[in-house]
Amino acid sequence: MAHEIPTQEDVVLDGFLALDTPLGFRAELIEGEIVVTPPPSGRHEHIIAEMVDQIVVGTDTPMHFSGNKGLRVESAGALSGNHVIPDGTFAPRELSLFRDAESWMPCAGVAMVVEVTSQRAEIDREAKRRSYARSGIPLYLLVDREKGKATLFSEPEGDDYTTAHSGPFGKEIELPAPFKMTLDTSDFG
Repeated sequence: MAHEIPTQEDVVLDGFLALDTPLGFRAELIEGEIVVTPPPSGRHEHIIAEMVDQIVVGTDTPMHFSGNKGLRVESAGALSGNHVIPDGTFAPRELSLFRDAESWMPCAGVAMVVEVTSQRAEIDREAKRRSYARSGIPLYLLVDREKGKATLFSEPEGDDYTTAHSGPFGKEIELPAPFKMTLDTSDFG
């Protein structure tokens, strides 16, 4: 019986899926690199809470939210699929997308993902943005604490989003359908 030799990507994916990270830490597989992130700061979580509060009461379409949902997203080239945990994942409530989802679920039905930058902001700005676009996630909201601005990426096409609306903290951001609401970023800074 012949045995297939596993590729480096297969070995990395298997190792990643077998990780047992300490409580509160996140492990993600992003473009072939295993990234482990410590628990977030209070300011990071405050921004997420502010955003969720506004969306829950202001959105046109009722949404479910998860701050810990693992997503399988597309990676570049021949690399194994990325496994990421966005700071926030929104999906229309009517889909009950999270109810029976596996730990690492596909992106179909996700309306928007959110990242609030922390220690390795370049991953949120570049690698995750491209992975979310490749996966067809309609909206990606990047809250960049280092740059003091929020950017809404939309209209994914290929490896990136074709539209980006950005403004400094304090400027409102219009979230299109299915949200159809204005997000106030004044308390993000």
